[in-house]
Amino acid sequence: MGQLRAGRAGSEAVRGGFQIERAANGRYQWQLKAPNGRIVAVSSPVFETMAEVSRAVEQLRGEAAELTARITHVRDGIGWIWVVPGSRGLAEARSSRAYERYATCQNAFRRFVALLERQAERQAESQAERRAQAESQAERRAGAQASESQAPEPRASRASRASRERSPIERALGDG
Repeated sequence: MGQLRAGRAGSEAVRGGFQIERAANGRYQWQLKAPNGRIVAVSSPVFETMAEVSRAVEQLRGEAAELTARITHVRDGIGWIWVVPGSRGLAEARSSRAYERYATCQNAFRRFVALLERQAERQAESQAERRAQAESQAERRAGAQASESQAPEPRASRASRASRERSPIERALGDG
């Protein structure tokens, strides 16, 4: 769905979107999953709080179009990985696995960026929907309050008021 989901290591599989997991040491990491459920990328750093993870994810979403990757050969074994360097030279995100070919690794990074951009678009759409719903609810409340102040008196109130406000003839006949 493109939302942040908190989970624990070993929790059920989440299909598509960011998933936040808490490690045994109490720190947090995120994973980005494709709609088919495959893990596309993982966070390189670990975070102390959920708020830090959320900020890092939002920053990645915001910078998706400008992201660049450093593609390197894996030292121990065969394959290539991509890494998104951060502002201080530390990695912000990395591929979840090694790729046999350099070109396949490049394409995997492009898919990661495209997935981030879709995530950002979906988030913007859902925020716009929530704003529109909030505005329509506010309009309905304002309309309901306005109609209550202009609404005719309920029948029971009119009847009770009518019984209290008898004509002088009715009062004369009733008193006698």
